[in-house]
Amino acid sequence: MNLFIKKPISQLLASAEGGEHQLKRSLGSMNLVSLGIGAIIGAGLFSLTGIAAAENAGPAVVLSFVIAAIGCTFAGMCYSELASMIPVAGSAYTYAYATMGEFMAWIIGWDLVLEYAVAASVVAVSWSRYVGSFLHDFGITIPAQYTACPFDVITLPDGSQGHGIVNVPAMLIIVAISILLMLGIKESARVNDVIVLIKLAVVVTFIAIGANYIKHDNYTPFIPPNTGTFGEFGLSGIMRAAGIIFFAYIGFDTVSTAAQEAHHPQRDIPRGIIGSLVICTVLYILFAFVLTGMLNYKLMKGDAAPVATAIDLTPYPWLHVLVKLGIIGGFTSVILVMLLGQSRIFYAMSRDGLLPKMFSSIHPKWRTPWLSNLLFMVFTGFFAGFFPISKLGNMTSIGTLLAFIIVCAGVMILRYTEPNIPRAYKCPYFPQFPILGILVCLAMMTSLDAETWWRLVIWMAAGLIIYFTYSRFNSTLGKSKAYKRKYASG
Repeated sequence: MNLFIKKPISQLLASAEGGEHQLKRSLGSMNLVSLGIGAIIGAGLFSLTGIAAAENAGPAVVLSFVIAAIGCTFAGMCYSELASMIPVAGSAYTYAYATMGEFMAWIIGWDLVLEYAVAASVVAVSWSRYVGSFLHDFGITIPAQYTACPFDVITLPDGSQGHGIVNVPAMLIIVAISILLMLGIKESARVNDVIVLIKLAVVVTFIAIGANYIKHDNYTPFIPPNTGTFGEFGLSGIMRAAGIIFFAYIGFDTVSTAAQEAHHPQRDIPRGIIGSLVICTVLYILFAFVLTGMLNYKLMKGDAAPVATAIDLTPYPWLHVLVKLGIIGGFTSVILVMLLGQSRIFYAMSRDGLLPKMFSSIHPKWRTPWLSNLLFMVFTGFFAGFFPISKLGNMTSIGTLLAFIIVCAGVMILRYTEPNIPRAYKCPYFPQFPILGILVCLAMMTSLDAETWWRLVIWMAAGLIIYFTYSRFNSTLGKSKAYKRKYASG
């Protein structure tokens, strides 16, 4: 059986319409922009900005945000072109199936579990911590044993050391969001829209109020001189900071997983991807400019919460509560969009026979892949509740970057192999932009530590076992009589 059989685009498009596996089309352009913002803006904005400014770029972290945005834009444009050509659930997995064949499609589909499912578990743990802190501000305390996993060391009320039992809030948020996703994409999108409005209001409020407390001396020097070590200020520091905050942009690709639930995917998916990137980039740059203007970058060194320190310079203590609420909202929408994306990836893989059919089972009333949602509710909830998965955060990054590389390569392949297929959106400056996208993402991947690479290798090894023992023998395309006749005839 040929490992590199490709799924014709015409077949992909035909399979997306009609039948018992049809998803409900309920999303417009603004819903998709909101999904992108929901996935992109998380708590990373409030933490990574200070770290990158203090250790790498100083006030020039503003330029780092611009550079990181340019890198994401290359990948975003490639995603938009493929989504306009192949408006089908599955995102990078589906694009790889059409351009590089089944084996590469499996690799990227399995890899995307790292971006979506693992990310949802990691973010749920952080959500639990912030919710606990938020409730504590109002005199409500959750016992420490029930906000930490059995592997976490905690301080008990009597001052002694102990271990957690289970992270109950992390599990509850996974269950609540999974149930919401099962009930319907339209309902999920409405909840996400509300959360996105809240966190956008928080970010805009901080920018508007903080701008009145900027000290222009804090911008001097705008680009601190290099210390003699690569990455510590100067131009190399700006680039290193761009690599760090690049991950604050991760998430826009989730928009493409909802292509089969958009009213007009060829038009709306590119709008959702590029629109969310533009909005988030503008907010990120303004946020970084205000923060480094309020607080000297040297004072951010070792400060775990530079935003809170900056707020202390204002006469508005209620901003602390508002920012914390914004962070919680940011985490909530990220979990929602990550779980949404993961269920749609498995939905697409199941329809192709690479995973059991249960994952493409659509609820007759809700019109959602509810069994896929149920699986990841159990999977991500279990890991969020019982495992110290914070170390898996880099796995999310490496999985995402690999997906970006395959998408950029897919655009180049289809431009040459399928030049006549209609494209509602075309990546400009071809092939320069896709090539730059590949190079930028490769550079980011090589900057990650060896431990992350080993985890990726182990994860992929597990995926290969599943593929060669189940998926390749159950592939719908591989088993089709039409394909076998074509393959046999040479």
